[in-house]
Amino acid sequence: MMGREAPDFWWRESSWPARLLSPAAALYGRAARRNLDRGARAEIAAPVLCIGNFTVGGGGKTPTALALGEAARASGLTPGFVSRGHGRSRSEVLIIDPERHGPAEAGDEPLLLAAVAPTAVAVDRRRAAERLIAERGCDFVIMDDGFQSMRLRIDFALVTLDARRGIGNGRVLPAGPLRAPILDQIRHADALLVIGTGSAGDAAIRQTARAGKPIFEARFEPVDAGRFAGLRVLAFAGIADPEKFYDTLREAGAEIAATREFPDHHMFSREDMHDLSAAAWRDGLQLVTTAKDAARLTGGGEAAELFLKECDILAGRIAFSPESAGRRIIAETIAAYRRRTLG
Repeated sequence: MMGREAPDFWWRESSWPARLLSPAAALYGRAARRNLDRGARAEIAAPVLCIGNFTVGGGGKTPTALALGEAARASGLTPGFVSRGHGRSRSEVLIIDPERHGPAEAGDEPLLLAAVAPTAVAVDRRRAAERLIAERGCDFVIMDDGFQSMRLRIDFALVTLDARRGIGNGRVLPAGPLRAPILDQIRHADALLVIGTGSAGDAAIRQTARAGKPIFEARFEPVDAGRFAGLRVLAFAGIADPEKFYDTLREAGAEIAATREFPDHHMFSREDMHDLSAAAWRDGLQLVTTAKDAARLTGGGEAAELFLKECDILAGRIAFSPESAGRRIIAETIAAYRRRTLG
């Protein structure tokens, strides 16, 4: 097993490392609260829907952004995605061309977004959004992450929560996985989207309900899951929560004979690919990975393209319950934008 980026104690209720890091967490929490309260919030000439999560990684932001991009298009809008582009080699604004740009230039998640709608990546999210409006005619901006940074004036902030994963020990970085104190995040959110089933997120759900914020529900549905039934697989992933990937594979009927875990956003080396391929060949297993991991392999040269042909990809989508929830979120974002601009 490869190591994960998130320490295990983040997901335990009480531990000595979390207590030891409490003073640093208090300082981080104060800075995060100040940013939420006093962020610059540049305004742009389009509604802005922000998809965030309470914790570092694993909350389902990008699948939710994809689903809401589809909902915006179904509502007659021309949406565009804005993302920082984790791990990209440059910081200036880039409007992604999936035929030309790879993960080093664009980041992995933005490549997935660009398959649905125009996508711009940059550290300066305001400039990225303005480029989408000016050059691609976008009239609705969906920001994948950026809730805590508050660089753009957000018309509707939707925070995602994985019901199975929850918010860990409920502590702020570095003592826990929270990006800011939970009550401060809830105060600045417009709604919560609970994805999947489980009790790990119950405390955050109750706090959100007490704050009077709407709570939506959704589930992750694998696409064409039947092809995995009875298949013996070697499942590998470089994502924040690989267990969710494994659970989805099992629910699809796959027999997971072996797993390999890599840090979130991991760029696969030739040695990684060789080892995975050799292990699968030796034990007669099918390699299976996530769409996000496949995006990092795409455009990675001949070796990566050949390796990707050996892999099956578990793709999926966020399904809202009820289905109309996605369109409601789009409509509420537009209504908030009109109140902001027209008074």
